[in-house]
Amino acid sequence: MIQPLAYIHPQAIIADNVVIEPFVTIHKNVVIGEGTWIGPNVTIMDGARIGKNCRIFPGAVISAIPQDLKYNGEDTTVEIGDNTTIRECVTINKGTKDKWKTVIGKNCLIQAYCHIAHDCVVGDNCIFSNSTTLAGHITIGDYVVLAGLVAIHQFCKVGSHAFITGGSLVRKDVPPYVKAAREPLSYVGINSVGLRRRGYSSEQINEIQDIYRTLFVKKYNIASALDIIEAEHQPTEIRDEILDFIRNSNRGIMKGFTGA
Repeated sequence: MIQPLAYIHPQAIIADNVVIEPFVTIHKNVVIGEGTWIGPNVTIMDGARIGKNCRIFPGAVISAIPQDLKYNGEDTTVEIGDNTTIRECVTINKGTKDKWKTVIGKNCLIQAYCHIAHDCVVGDNCIFSNSTTLAGHITIGDYVVLAGLVAIHQFCKVGSHAFITGGSLVRKDVPPYVKAAREPLSYVGINSVGLRRRGYSSEQINEIQDIYRTLFVKKYNIASALDIIEAEHQPTEIRDEILDFIRNSNRGIMKGFTGA
């Protein structure tokens, strides 16, 4: 159902059962999947690829050109997965020639006034609370929760199942499964509540706690802590995910437990 006050470019590809409310503008080179609802005053620009059963609320701007002076008109995209909700006045910029696309996964909730810059890659089942801001080239794992007013520096990575508290400034990488808070951003425990909700066993949660005690609480340097973790813990998917994340961190990881 397309309201008569909406503008749809004739080259846009819109599934038959998409609902488009009044005053929506949809440019060419846009694809929108079945069952998606586009609320009033949404602008969807060239290069948007929106999945099935998404909901995009009033004032959102999807696939605008990057706020990057190096962008020179390249043909890039934004890809938004199925069942993702984008609330009021969210802005999501398309990619540059670095990755050629910005990606938002499936089943995400991006709350009002969030900004996701060019070349970001966001996993599935993430929740970004109001006014969260991602600079360019950021990678976010699955099931990450960012509380309100979180700001993340460009090129940072946040591991799967991490939780970052409201108002945090993220300048370094945040490993998987942790809770992060304070200024500067520091480890304050693991995201045990989220892990239990997602079916992780007590044994798995204890394994994660033991690994991060060695890494963040026992005052080893990072290289020594990683060697100890590798020697003392049997290989598991969880252990290897944590070790790989930290060893592949280009910006370095956030601070350890301070006790403050």
